[in-house]
Amino acid sequence: MQKHKLAGPRATVMAATAALALYVGMGALPSNTAAAEFAPSFAPLVEQVKGAVVNIAATEVDRNVSADNDDGGQQIPPGLQEFMRRFGGGGGQGMRQFHSGPVKVAGSGFIVDPSGFVVTNNHVVKNGKDIKVTLQDGTTLTAKVVGTDSVADLAVLKIDAGHPLPSVQFGDSAKSRVGDWVVSVGNPFGLGGTVTAGIVSANGRDVPSEEHSAYVDYMQIDAPINQGNSGGPTFNEEGKVIGINTAIYSPNGGGSVGIGFAIPSNIAKPIVDELEKSGTVTRGWLGVQMQPITPDMEDALGLSSTNGVVIADVVHDGPAAKAGLKSGDVIVGFGDQAVKNTHDLAMAVGNTHPGQSVPAKVLRDGKEQTISVTIEKLKHGKNGVESGPAEGEEGGLGLNLAPLDKNTRQQLGLTGSTNGAVVAGVKPDSPAEQHGIQAGDLIVRIDSTAVENPADAAEAVRKATKAGRKAVLVTISRDGNTALIPIPLSKSTG
Repeated sequence: MQKHKLAGPRATVMAATAALALYVGMGALPSNTAAAEFAPSFAPLVEQVKGAVVNIAATEVDRNVSADNDDGGQQIPPGLQEFMRRFGGGGGQGMRQFHSGPVKVAGSGFIVDPSGFVVTNNHVVKNGKDIKVTLQDGTTLTAKVVGTDSVADLAVLKIDAGHPLPSVQFGDSAKSRVGDWVVSVGNPFGLGGTVTAGIVSANGRDVPSEEHSAYVDYMQIDAPINQGNSGGPTFNEEGKVIGINTAIYSPNGGGSVGIGFAIPSNIAKPIVDELEKSGTVTRGWLGVQMQPITPDMEDALGLSSTNGVVIADVVHDGPAAKAGLKSGDVIVGFGDQAVKNTHDLAMAVGNTHPGQSVPAKVLRDGKEQTISVTIEKLKHGKNGVESGPAEGEEGGLGLNLAPLDKNTRQQLGLTGSTNGAVVAGVKPDSPAEQHGIQAGDLIVRIDSTAVENPADAAEAVRKATKAGRKAVLVTISRDGNTALIPIPLSKSTG
């Protein structure tokens, strides 16, 4: 029988791993055997791909920024501000150091075409000028920005070396299993050509951050990545790029703790292709503000589960409004995809080609119906799917309501066409206070009842109580934003 010799980086890893597994299965390694002899080596893989990995340096324009490139941190919701730490870096070792004036930013990237197309993260180059790309041999070239996509945090650069360059190919991230080996190559802390290894820790992560991560299902890896690894590749055992390193979990603002996030290749590749061809990316726009369904909201809407997305508001003259979708509708399906949460809907809408008509499965007043929506193009700056009392009081909710008169309209900056009941006061420890309603909020709807004055609010609550409801869904307007808030009904209501 002919013996076939194993070849290539994947075969090397498999053979070494098999040898190690054999000894582990037999018991402890022999005392006179070096453990390193049986440890898998990624050297052949690294030799194959390292020439295509580059270091990127940019000088950011004058502005006040933090040196760890976490300039969007103030926009992250409280409690999440320490969750995501960008690592595109200019020094600082993860500490928030603020500078005025030009800031040096370092990152990583990889060549996807011998002609010199380079892929990296948008946050590495988005405010940069004088962008330099350094090749493995030390050659430094000036890069031109071909296109950027802030939504998925991707950018494509172009360099001209005067000759064909080493390049790597995208692999199929859908085939990556939790537990598979991965290798990352990049420029952490300016230490170019650094290689780290680990495994795929999880797939399909929805990671809150200052970027629009709703459009990306991230791959989680434990290969150490740090400041400067941004935009660098993560390879599978075949030497194919299956992820683009983008963020780390670093709760104390330090370095890697073994939880990193990469944009999967199956999401990145079509975006990169579109950026190469046109410099921009086209996404679908639905034109709604959406919220997840909490257990309280489930009770308020009379649902059987928390699956789905509730529409808080629709954008005037947007696709949803034109199709007849309304505030309070619950979207449970979009096209052929089930919608369990806001991330599902954002992904489904963003990946829909503008002009396409898509059936949306909607729950309205407890009944399911299908409404066709013609998706439009997401424009810059738009959010594709944006989450017997005395008179004047709504005792069951703990609110003191006032009519919307001329003076109140002027104080709140409201037009004459705006209707609702103004929250004049909130009872301490009441259901309303516990759920975040504040004085100055405008209540415009309770459940499906439009509220034009305090009496409307009281009647809506009495109606819900009579029906045996445990909660009501209150629609408020605050600073021009609309939100749906489920508020439990107190036992004394009615």
